[in-house]
Amino acid sequence: MNTLAEHVTETLRNWILQGILVPGERLEEIPLAEKLGVSRTPIRAALAHLGNEGLLEHLPKRGYAVRVYQYEDIIGAYEVRAVLEGLACRRAAHQGLSGLDISKLKACLAEGDAILAKGVLLPEDHQPYQRMNITLHETLLKAAENSWVTRFATQAQTAPFASDRIMLWDDHGVILRSHNDHHRIVAAVIERDGARAEQLMREHVYYAGLLLRDNYERLSGKTVPPAHGPDNGAT
Repeated sequence: MNTLAEHVTETLRNWILQGILVPGERLEEIPLAEKLGVSRTPIRAALAHLGNEGLLEHLPKRGYAVRVYQYEDIIGAYEVRAVLEGLACRRAAHQGLSGLDISKLKACLAEGDAILAKGVLLPEDHQPYQRMNITLHETLLKAAENSWVTRFATQAQTAPFASDRIMLWDDHGVILRSHNDHHRIVAAVIERDGARAEQLMREHVYYAGLLLRDNYERLSGKTVPPAHGPDNGAT
């Protein structure tokens, strides 16, 4: 996939995860090309790629539509994320981090500390914290040096509400707890304590799933079904 197609793919992925493109919405090449100021070729490549990721559903002779995820699908994505990202941390710890990765992770921790030291969550800090969070998780995934772990963990993150690109930015205590998790996870990986690193990351992602469960109705406008939640098997 060329750079333009990758840019278009990333843009459309963000629009889906942020709810700009809503579940069930049909996506047509010409309107999207006009909106993004590109030809139909990168749009076509992006739609096919996002279809393979599971964010879009292919409609025979009608193009693509944004996939409608059920609550159980999203909770399932958290369960998969917890296991795979935990495995990634264990592998990264056993193999040892490079100096570059250690520097990158410590920079992420410092950036998060600076944001949270203000004692309040400012709107202008949302995106910087979000980018830091993504960088930290992606660095640990890549440090596992297992393309299958990275591939499937990344795919699980593409489910709406299950991505590191989305976070509940309205409770300083919640974000502080999450970032304290980051400190413990990074410390365990650097110390090459694989078992602890794995368990910490699994609990970190599991907790995010609990937050989603408790806020799903407010975020999505849909009622949470009485069936099992993420506390049935994510740890």
